[in-house]
Amino acid sequence: MNRLPALVGSAPATEPEGILFGPLELLNGYAAVFLVAFTVTLMTTPLVRRIAVEAGIIDMPDRQRKLHSYPVAYLGGLAVFLGVLLSLLATSFLTRGDVSLLRAVPFSVIVGMVAITFTGLADDIWKWDPRLKVAGQLIAAAALAIEDIGPRLAEGALTPFFGAPEDTLLHIGEFAIRNATLFYWIGTALVALFVVGGCNATNLIDGLDGLLTGTTTIMALSLLAISLLMAVHEPVSDPEQSLVGTRVVLSLALLGATLGFLPYNFNPAMIFLGDCGSLLMGYLCVVIIMSFGERGQTELVLAGLVVFALPILDTILAIIRRRLAGLPFHSADSNHIHHLLKRSLGTVRKAVLTLYGIAAAFGVLGVAMAAVRLFTQTRVLAVVALAFALFAFISAIAIKVARQAVWQLQARTDDRSMSSAATGVGTPTPLAPRDPA
Repeated sequence: MNRLPALVGSAPATEPEGILFGPLELLNGYAAVFLVAFTVTLMTTPLVRRIAVEAGIIDMPDRQRKLHSYPVAYLGGLAVFLGVLLSLLATSFLTRGDVSLLRAVPFSVIVGMVAITFTGLADDIWKWDPRLKVAGQLIAAAALAIEDIGPRLAEGALTPFFGAPEDTLLHIGEFAIRNATLFYWIGTALVALFVVGGCNATNLIDGLDGLLTGTTTIMALSLLAISLLMAVHEPVSDPEQSLVGTRVVLSLALLGATLGFLPYNFNPAMIFLGDCGSLLMGYLCVVIIMSFGERGQTELVLAGLVVFALPILDTILAIIRRRLAGLPFHSADSNHIHHLLKRSLGTVRKAVLTLYGIAAAFGVLGVAMAAVRLFTQTRVLAVVALAFALFAFISAIAIKVARQAVWQLQARTDDRSMSSAATGVGTPTPLAPRDPA
């Protein structure tokens, strides 16, 4: 059953045992996944919009955070969900070449998709408490933990420090606790962290027409590239257990669904994703990223996180901003990166296209990091350093601009207080010193 496709460059001296799948072979074999996701999303989005309008599920502008000029329907994420779900079901009928040997998307991933979509849909319709939203995300994480992705990811990160999974960690009387137990529980916690963090990160960045849909398209394309690089480089000894097919299928499904939705969502938008769509996109991205650690390759997971850096960056800045201001994390504000760019550049389109460029830059860095690691087996400190520098540079600018906006507001408040004191109108209240967010 061993088969090696023709690859660019000379053949290795010793052929690895297992199957290597070429990128064109995988793309041709799973092209239907992309087409189904794209077509279904493109066709169902107008229907979902009509349902949302008739049900009164619309988003009203407020000229502060919600910058659209007219009411826009929610529930666009439902069309994205249908596109992804039907495309995943289509994999059951794919028998082209040897891709039929690859494992289909695990059922637990679909269970998590359903849980995430219902959670976001319930919030769009009934405005759920944030704790209920987190509970729904944890249900999705629990479903993913069944697939053992988290423990394998933890194994790759912790083995250098604690030894192999079968090694003994601790003796308690006649009982011995092995490293595998530690890896399991830390891995389960990692799954929960990835799912909750990823879902909320994409939810936070969904603030301008087409922003999240377009950046997710770029991220899906980058994650697909890493998935194909892994398929080219790593032989598959047990196709029915490998996640090679899962990674490629999920990336293609996400790419097709976002491209099918983008024409309706780009400025001026006629429909929004809502929490239903933003949470789902974050979930799918982190599932693909975690699957990179199938064999404990933590550096490939790090490459995936570099691809996902823009949502992570905006989330970290939001946490810092709200922490300094003494506000809870779930409170809303208008100082996200996209808000700052919109005020600076003047139009939604310019701000969104700029962020597309930033997302593409992180995508290129992530793919380069994975390629260097896979094909040279060397550390990628230079790529990591460049990604960190870009991340920190944008963070510094965003924090500076946000602080300046608060300082200007504080200065105007002080001017009004002094003016009132000079005219004898009212008694100015001393302003407590504070570190503005």
